[in-house]
Amino acid sequence: MAQPADVRAVENWFVANGLPYFVDHIRDDVTRRLRPRRLLAVLLVGVVLAIPVGAGVGLWADQWSYGVSSALTTVAVVFGLYALLTLKAWLWIRWAAGQTLGSLSLMVPLVTRALPLLLLFITFLFINAEVWQVGATLDGGIMWAAVMLFAAFAVGFLLSRLPEELDAFDRNLGVDGLVGACRGTPLESEANRLRETSAGLPVAAEVTGLQKANLVLVLLVAQVVQVLLLSISVFGFFILFGMVAMDDSVIETWVGHPPETFIGPVSRELVQVSVFLAAFSGLYFAVYAVTDELYRKQFFTTITRELERAVSARVVYRSMRRR
Repeated sequence: MAQPADVRAVENWFVANGLPYFVDHIRDDVTRRLRPRRLLAVLLVGVVLAIPVGAGVGLWADQWSYGVSSALTTVAVVFGLYALLTLKAWLWIRWAAGQTLGSLSLMVPLVTRALPLLLLFITFLFINAEVWQVGATLDGGIMWAAVMLFAAFAVGFLLSRLPEELDAFDRNLGVDGLVGACRGTPLESEANRLRETSAGLPVAAEVTGLQKANLVLVLLVAQVVQVLLLSISVFGFFILFGMVAMDDSVIETWVGHPPETFIGPVSRELVQVSVFLAAFSGLYFAVYAVTDELYRKQFFTTITRELERAVSARVVYRSMRRR
């Protein structure tokens, strides 16, 4: 019979590996917190806070766009804090971000596949008068809204494609595979017992519901971290390129007024155009990352191996809980 201490050790292993929703009592608690009544209450709190924040920022800046963007950001922050503090989101965010940042050396050859073509395309936009006229004339509120829109499209596209990466995890899973997957974990002895006593899997291997959502969200965070790093790199490139190649007289001809100083030799117009193109580059890279077959195999090899291991561990854990 499985001992409570053994079960707790396994559950701690799941939590430490960014899979809190694989633990029964955590998943049950999160399910309660995702009820429509709870989410409606969170939305009401966000709206109540967003109204004064949006009105205050709009009056202070004397522009309605700042107010609307601030209000939307406030609602997003409220939902983000609710997810972090009560839905245990920080557990899988911490693990996924750590896995990605810990393998930055692998990111360099991967990014170099997409970055040259991306910069070649984006650089022609950077030296385009129409792009400067659009990007440089946007006020801060609309610029932030545009960045959030690009981010929303990128996340939406990733969420629609990343579940495909999980389809193969539970198709060919057998008892013999459980032992290798669980080696070195608190589940190793239970996996060996299953191989000796079971002719087949004791429970279904298919992952559904919040457990599948946990796997998808881990992949999402890992990809978002990469997209963010690439966007920051593109932003820095255009700031440097603009300082070297873009003369103030050319910028004045394009935008219709002398460039405004932002920090030292960096103008406000240069910053806004660089932010706009960096956000667009992030969207492009998010689409490229999940559609290029070679990139997917190289980038997802390490993290999907860990997730495949988690699917096997889940089968053993469910068997342990039954006993």
